[in-house]
Amino acid sequence: MFERLDAILAKHAELESLLAQPGLAASPEYARYAREHARLEELVLFYRALKRVHEELKKTRQMLQEETDPELRELAGLELAGLLQQEEELVAALRRALLPEDPNDHKNVIVEIRAGTGGGEAALFAGVLYRMYGRYAEIQGWRTELVSSSPTDLGGFKEVIMMVEGQGAYSRLKFESGVHRVQRIPVTEAGGRIHTSTATVAVLPEAEEVEVDIHPDDLRIDVFCASGPGGQSVNTTYSAVRITHLPSGLVVSCQDEKSQHKNKERAMRVLRARLLDLAHQAQHAELAEARRSQVGTGDRSERIRTYNFPQSRVTDHRIGLTSHRLEAFLSGELDELVEALRLHDQAQRLQPTG
Repeated sequence: MFERLDAILAKHAELESLLAQPGLAASPEYARYAREHARLEELVLFYRALKRVHEELKKTRQMLQEETDPELRELAGLELAGLLQQEEELVAALRRALLPEDPNDHKNVIVEIRAGTGGGEAALFAGVLYRMYGRYAEIQGWRTELVSSSPTDLGGFKEVIMMVEGQGAYSRLKFESGVHRVQRIPVTEAGGRIHTSTATVAVLPEAEEVEVDIHPDDLRIDVFCASGPGGQSVNTTYSAVRITHLPSGLVVSCQDEKSQHKNKERAMRVLRARLLDLAHQAQHAELAEARRSQVGTGDRSERIRTYNFPQSRVTDHRIGLTSHRLEAFLSGELDELVEALRLHDQAQRLQPTG
């Protein structure tokens, strides 16, 4: 590990020297150098702190060997214990920081939410999740954009797709993919019985045009009049767009904008993300199987998280974390759980394989 850290330290110093060169700020390479320098900064700070601790450990151990005064030896022993604790924490932090970075972590994301089991109540819950992620994005300072939606008469969604744009959006939302279960008394339930419904969430990193090669001949593009809940007409212009990717059979529709051009642009963004996701599945069969089992079919038994309204409880079943702050959670205060999932993922990847 330390040989690798020495190489990182040298690379960091090289980048600092490059960034200090006059006129580089006007160069197209500047942004790339700056990103790489920022990525290494945390590692370098940890490593420098560890080297300082090692120097202090050396001096303290030497003092323990040479000192004869009982009180000073006791103080040195206490100092040694504190330094050893610091060393352990810094080594753990360095191991986490050295984990391979997910290349998608800095990308914008497309969040697809669909009603699962539960009929109208599932559609209402899909709307709750949509608003929850929108509020979380607002807290993070990210920009959101509604891409496509299929609203219901009661105010829910059969399906809703949103774009989330912001630094680190994928790194913090990628663990949200899966089946979300809700337990609550529906507003339409006169008897006060608790119902269980589900909605599925899929979080896809946005694909750049260079990452997915789409041939125009592989697309069938249909335009039609947009419609609202229950099928009523929203406008009489052919602004809605449906794009079918013939080789894969993927179909994306978008009708929320009044402009046909904007609807087509949004639909293409979703299509690229889905095609990139398919490519990743083909390249990583085991990971793809894990993702499919996670998203599942929307059945109640296939869940990653439960939202229990009567007990104001949220439970993530993957890591066994329960919070009784349901209202705050649905208001977008997701950081507690997002951070716990991130740390759990790091711990899993730090475990030795084989």
